[in-house]
Amino acid sequence: MPRVLKLALLLLGLVYLLPAALAVALWTAGNHPASWRDADWTSARLLPAPQADREAALYVFAARTGGLKGALSEHSWIVVKEKGGAAYERWDKVGWGMPIRRNAYPPDGRWYSNPPRLVLERHGPAAEAVLPAVREALASYPYAMAGGYHIFPGPNSNTFVEYVLRHVPGLRTALPPVAVGRDYPSDGRLAVFDRDRGDLRLSLFGFAGLSLGRTAGVEINLLGLVAGLDPWRLAVKVPAFGTFGLR
Repeated sequence: MPRVLKLALLLLGLVYLLPAALAVALWTAGNHPASWRDADWTSARLLPAPQADREAALYVFAARTGGLKGALSEHSWIVVKEKGGAAYERWDKVGWGMPIRRNAYPPDGRWYSNPPRLVLERHGPAAEAVLPAVREALASYPYAMAGGYHIFPGPNSNTFVEYVLRHVPGLRTALPPVAVGRDYPSDGRLAVFDRDRGDLRLSLFGFAGLSLGRTAGVEINLLGLVAGLDPWRLAVKVPAFGTFGLR
């Protein structure tokens, strides 16, 4: 076997396969619900009562998903509230029935018993400025029909949320690298320069891809596992585990 090929296989194993195997081993050793019926879907109490916070708000949450796939990926969703609104609205994409769901779960609910974490937060005038574009993107998502969900490479729940983020100018936020499916080309374009984020994205139909730029840093996606470096935030992106940085 040529030396270059041996080196490439070694790097592949160290960068992608080893972290993925470790993540699966740690996940298997943990305590997880046997099915969705056994899971805890209740509020994690991360959000203030909507009546107590009269400002407009936008949140994006992510939590590890259920089953063995939770070792490698997260599920993400969007929460919005209009100024003076009496309730939050939660938007998810799921893998059964009509996939786009509104208020099917508590806005800050656990997902398959896994606690959510905050990916994006906007309040007050900053949220008011983007909510119209958020609602427009929610309404224009092209895979909202029955049968429009595919767990891998997409379009899945993370494809849906990433689509909204990409179509709202000024957010300049991407889903975490463990959100498998976010790199699926939901608009059909395999090469895109995102002027708002300052990123160039190349995708092989979601099975593999490359992102370079101000927001992404350097990311290489291989079968949904993302490895990369972010020199702007002094961070490293580890497949199955996510981003670890000094900023």
